[in-house]
Amino acid sequence: MAAAGGSASDAPDGCRVYLITPPKLDPVPFATQLAAALDAGDVAAVQLRLKDVDDDAWRRAIDALRPVTQSRGVAFLLNDRADLVRATGCDGAHVGQDDMPAVDARRLMGPDLTLGVTCKNSRDLAMQAGEDGADYVAFGAFFPSGTKDNTVVAAPEILTWWSEMMELPCCAIGGITAENCVPLVRAGADFLAVVGCVWNHPDGPAAGVKALNAAIQEAGG
Repeated sequence: MAAAGGSASDAPDGCRVYLITPPKLDPVPFATQLAAALDAGDVAAVQLRLKDVDDDAWRRAIDALRPVTQSRGVAFLLNDRADLVRATGCDGAHVGQDDMPAVDARRLMGPDLTLGVTCKNSRDLAMQAGEDGADYVAFGAFFPSGTKDNTVVAAPEILTWWSEMMELPCCAIGGITAENCVPLVRAGADFLAVVGCVWNHPDGPAAGVKALNAAIQEAGG
């Protein structure tokens, strides 16, 4: 994962937290929550994921949250909106199989910014993503999720297969918490993409980040 201003190869070894925003947020007050979360422990990247908002709302959110993220050396990525990345000073984008094709996202962003691609539970999609210029591939869901449909589609074995076969990093996503992440870390996940276990943590986002990092460390990641 590229840190702000860095390349995908700059990330330290070991599994790291990949923080995704809630799909609905008020950017200015949320910036305070984001700062608290990032100050609580290691986070590799923040992905801004907004649903059903216009370009002005995207830009307002980027303007409020990108400086909070990048000033801490954390990569700031946009979900799907590769077309906004360069103009707004972001570090990259993540695209799903139903979003913009990875080759188009790479063309829009150029070769130097981070591109992630959702691959569900498909080895073929992951291989294709690598050929299309992805900097990391994302597998999942591994557990029922509150932000996607509740279909569990992946098992930890795909992370092991990928990490043994490929140098390209892999990200696990879908219902991941501090309580259930250990098998994913041990299977070879480079990143754990999370939403609810941080933003909905009963003791606040900072506690959510701390708990997840403690679980990663306990798992040997």
